Amino acid sequence: MLQTRTARVALVGDRSPHVRSHTRIPGLVEALRTRDGLALDTYWVGTDDVADTRVEDFDGVWVLPGSPYRSEAGALSAIRTARERGIPLLGTCGGFQHALLEYARHVCGIATASHAEVAPDAAQQLVVPLSCSLLGHEGVVLVEPGSMVERILGAQRSVERYHCAYGPNAAYADVLRAHGLRFTGHDDDGAIRVAELPGHPFYLITLFQPELAGDSGQCHPIVRAFAAAAVTHAATHAAAHAATGHPRTLSA
Repeated sequence: MLQTRTARVALVGDRSPHVRSHTRIPGLVEALRTRDGLALDTYWVGTDDVADTRVEDFDGVWVLPGSPYRSEAGALSAIRTARERGIPLLGTCGGFQHALLEYARHVCGIATASHAEVAPDAAQQLVVPLSCSLLGHEGVVLVEPGSMVERILGAQRSVERYHCAYGPNAAYADVLRAHGLRFTGHDDDGAIRVAELPGHPFYLITLFQPELAGDSGQCHPIVRAFAAAAVTHAATHAAAHAATGHPRTLSA
């Protein structure tokens, strides 16, 4: 397959050989290149390194599992930059939880919104322990008709893999929704599992971990769609810089 422009993608998280999703990334990147013609130049960015990184120069930001992160502020900063700059954003598991936290704080004005894993005694816990842990579990996800995730999956029902013990506090769903976030995937009991942001080029966050699906020789449709969005971002911005006569400058 003919390859397109290479996209520069930040993998935000505290890389560890003990986190399975982290160890699968190289195989997924290779599968995207060989099977789908989507070339990614990936850079691991520790959450405590975000402050020293020009996240705005990347074509995609994937906030990976592995929380609690070394720097909650770093994770939130990377997510905010991607959201505000229109950079394709994928958040899975811990990335999903922290994207909700970022949105609550910086869009909804809930400045003290907290994650129970980090602040178990906080008054406004946006992310709370799940009533039933999903560590190592699979579960049904029902997606909304007409949503981006439905277009990506090509179906309204999917079975996905989880490895988490925390999820969104349903008490805050209405305020997040009122400020523009769309919840487009739920489990059989109606608990939120997917969110997206209409009007953003690619903002998709999932409590499940699509990077764990199948084998590393073939990517989950969500991972493939994120990679395609990053490649499109790279091509669009390269064309814009060429038109102005200013070459694009990238620095980690």
